[in-house]
Amino acid sequence: MVALMVLVGLAVLAAFAALHWYAWRRLVRDTTAGPGFARRAGTVVFVAAPLMMFAALVAERTGAPFLLQQVLAWPGFMWMALSLYLLLALIVGELARPLVRRWAEREGTVPEAAAESVRVRVPESGARDPAESAPEGESTAPASDPAPAAASTPERATASPSRPSRRLFVSRIVGGSAAAVAAGTVGYGTYGVLRGPKVKRVIVPLAKLPRAAHGFRIAVVSDIHLGPILGRGFTQRVVDTVNATQPDLIAVVGDLVDGSVEHLAPAAAPLAGMRARHGAYFVTGNHEYFSGAEQWVDHVRELGLHPLRNARTELPGFDLAGVDDVAGEDEGKGPDFAKALGDRDRSRASVLLAHQPVVIHDAVEHGVDLQLSGHTHGGQLWPGSLIADLANPTLAGLERYGDTQLYVTRGAGAWGPPVRVGAPSDITVVELASRRA
Repeated sequence: MVALMVLVGLAVLAAFAALHWYAWRRLVRDTTAGPGFARRAGTVVFVAAPLMMFAALVAERTGAPFLLQQVLAWPGFMWMALSLYLLLALIVGELARPLVRRWAEREGTVPEAAAESVRVRVPESGARDPAESAPEGESTAPASDPAPAAASTPERATASPSRPSRRLFVSRIVGGSAAAVAAGTVGYGTYGVLRGPKVKRVIVPLAKLPRAAHGFRIAVVSDIHLGPILGRGFTQRVVDTVNATQPDLIAVVGDLVDGSVEHLAPAAAPLAGMRARHGAYFVTGNHEYFSGAEQWVDHVRELGLHPLRNARTELPGFDLAGVDDVAGEDEGKGPDFAKALGDRDRSRASVLLAHQPVVIHDAVEHGVDLQLSGHTHGGQLWPGSLIADLANPTLAGLERYGDTQLYVTRGAGAWGPPVRVGAPSDITVVELASRRA
């Protein structure tokens, strides 16, 4: 098993290196006329940036000094996103390359050769120019026979440095366009995350919900991912957005942090300002188990949130339950549906908080009416959404499984690069509707 994992790891690294070599070749080697500062600088970027990316991942997982994590996080994680879209743009560029080449040929923009050559005759040492007068008494070669002179006069090609070759011209057009598209995509995706999540509203009818609870509003917040990039200011934006919706209840469904309480307590402090009539509740996500779940559960309790660890509470009109994330199974924790839901009155409506959508089948088995989850980020970076969709029963939004409905939020923050493409962040206000109203 270990040998298989090593082989898989080596194969992944080899593929990663090959893709970076391809991107370097198209963006650096093919767009520079020869060895020089530009090529050396580009090569340094394509070597240093992947190393910083791996260093950022290792620093986060090993709990390295927080300042070091912050220094590595921005360049390392941003390269993770930028390299993805550089590669995709270059692949599309391969399809466009023949069209650009034909356009260049038709317009005559550049010469075919590496540089235009001008043929200049240079006399050999000691040779006389036929145009000069011959010494007296010597006959000159007939003007009509230039062959001897041509044979004795080698040609030298002089290059025109101002005009690049057609191949270099096409490579610069395609490579420059790919770089611009990738940078623009990542820049816009970063802006979308840093400005804070937008509010999304969903109405969910529940057959068992009494008329008195009709219109009950739950603000669902997931995947904030406080860490070396997203800090206190981002938390405050999330809290302000949640409070502006004036919810009846706030549900924080996991992946609050990427780091220890020691490092991130100041970043999490604004959570104490969340306000809802029936309070704020919290369940663990898989990243809490990478960051010290027990310490974070204690800390969020100090901030005023109510952890639901395989437990439930009765609210007016329905039961609210929460289970630990499946990542806790490695620590002997994990979800316990029997403990959270086993002895409840099934005639009452029930809402379950569970970080990962994959537990929906357990929720169906225990008669849950609505499960609220996060975890997927909606894929975060397209085309990662295609993989995330395969790994989760629901990628984002509301779907029904038997008598149970599942709602998955895309989350408020981002893991790794603070970038989202095709999966905008959100805080969802779920409004429960009674069919008796």
